[in-house]
Amino acid sequence: MKRIEPTYIKIDGHSVPAKVYLENRNNVRVSIGKTAAFLRMPRQLNKKEVKNQLGWFQRWVEAQFNSNEDLKNRFFPKSYQTGDILKVGERTYTLVVNHESRSTSSAKLKDGQIQLKLNKDLTSIQLSKSIKTLLSRVIGQDFKKDITNRVLEINERYFKKDIKSVNLKYNSSNWGSCSSKSNINLSTRLLFAPSDVIDYVIVHELTHLIEMNHSQKFWNLVKSVMPNYKQKEKWLKEYGKLCDF
Repeated sequence: MKRIEPTYIKIDGHSVPAKVYLENRNNVRVSIGKTAAFLRMPRQLNKKEVKNQLGWFQRWVEAQFNSNEDLKNRFFPKSYQTGDILKVGERTYTLVVNHESRSTSSAKLKDGQIQLKLNKDLTSIQLSKSIKTLLSRVIGQDFKKDITNRVLEINERYFKKDIKSVNLKYNSSNWGSCSSKSNINLSTRLLFAPSDVIDYVIVHELTHLIEMNHSQKFWNLVKSVMPNYKQKEKWLKEYGKLCDF
């Protein structure tokens, strides 16, 4: 297997990582993964054929991004500037962004203002990831008391189980989890969802204190607490991708 150029494809001013390989294969294969676009070509192609395939690959990637907003959200980092307003639930935060000569980045919430001190040497993708982590941390802490109280309230009303802790942290792979040690973990992305959808995820995870699976018995318990839970699941599937920092 031999890797060749290009390493990036420019789309709307953004650089999308591209990985191109010549392999022992008989066909051309293209795909877009979590971190890059991929082109795999037969090793026996001549230079002209390779050039034609690279041109076609560029056009194919552009077409995918133009027709799929999710790809843009994944590869095009958000930009944050001083004065930007971030609305999370019923709360509004004003950002103050400072790029400094520092080895680490930090954030502090004071009087509704999130003060970000960022390493000025970070790339745009690294910067976006760092800001997302910092915003999740300080806003999660701001919501921690209210979310914990809501978990305890629902637990006391319907489940009456021992809960060791309630934790809010950034998680892109799921909305929540329940550990065998009775820790309830909720993604900070959930804070962007309506309150009834948040309640559904809480009910879902609390039900795992009784049934650590997704059996029919589990879903019957969820339904007994929230008969219209499928509507909440539908909302998460349709709009969950918009819940992010």
